[in-house]
Amino acid sequence: MAQAAWLLLFIVWQAGAPPASTSSLDFDTFKSRVQPLLAEKRPGHARCITCHSTGTAFRLQRLPAGRTAYTDAESRKNFEAATRVVLPGVPLKSRLLTMPLAHEAGGTEFHPGGKHWESQDDPEWKALADWVRGTR
Repeated sequence: MAQAAWLLLFIVWQAGAPPASTSSLDFDTFKSRVQPLLAEKRPGHARCITCHSTGTAFRLQRLPAGRTAYTDAESRKNFEAATRVVLPGVPLKSRLLTMPLAHEAGGTEFHPGGKHWESQDDPEWKALADWVRGTR
């Protein structure tokens, strides 16, 4: 009887679990496609790295003055920070993609740094979503 109870508990637990992802988050794709977007200057907005290098839960490495690129060690720390705010395989359950996305497009209601993307068709949003899905 105890074995049946454990089996039932396992089945219920699996039913409530997020979808399993067959992909994993790729560091090289993050470094070449995602990280540059976090440092990108957008009209009317600060760079993501400006606010997210201090005082936020999503903590990126500060890019030292005079440098335009991160070291591998800094990129690895940024990757680790980003992996904590995404659900692999599920862009719309990933805060990295929903916080700066317009609410009408599926994003959260508020992001202190403003809404960077008006739709899920934005090329930058798509690049991040592809990384989260493991398709690039």
